[in-house]
Amino acid sequence: MNDFNLTNHFLIAMPTLEDPNFSRTVTYICAHNAEGAMGIVINRPLDLALGDVLEQMDLAAKDDAVAASPVFQGGPVHTDRGFILHRPAQAWNSNVSVTDDVGLATSRDILEAIAGGSGPADYLVALGYAGWGAGQLEQEMADNAWLSGPADPELIFATPVERRWAAAAQRIGVDIGALSRDVGHG
Repeated sequence: MNDFNLTNHFLIAMPTLEDPNFSRTVTYICAHNAEGAMGIVINRPLDLALGDVLEQMDLAAKDDAVAASPVFQGGPVHTDRGFILHRPAQAWNSNVSVTDDVGLATSRDILEAIAGGSGPADYLVALGYAGWGAGQLEQEMADNAWLSGPADPELIFATPVERRWAAAAQRIGVDIGALSRDVGHG
């Protein structure tokens, strides 16, 4: 059994991680078990606003700020599907509670509620997700590709996007800018 569980943790890309899908990213891990892991990258805004996505779904945002909300590249898997991290973790038609406070929804009803002004207080809309097969994330951790630490919803929902990578590392006492590209490979 897998005792190493990163659900509700941040994966913080090490400066040496050059995979274009994950370079300088922070990924919120929504599920991690013996079969693998699934997460949403929280600091890669696309050149796409939520209003554009809603329009494609024949929905319209009542509020201009909602329409202007960024949509994120959640990861390289199923980039045609929407995933909504939200707080509080209330029930939607297709929803998983990650914690008592944070949920992940994939159903239209949450987007209808957000568009209409009755959605969750905090949300992050992403296209795609990051996924790892059984043992893959554990191996990447052993290879020093990632730092990890407990997640903080404030970092997901309130920290400016451009500060999330450094702020996530700072939460675990690491100055990411001071790390050598050769760390762990001496």
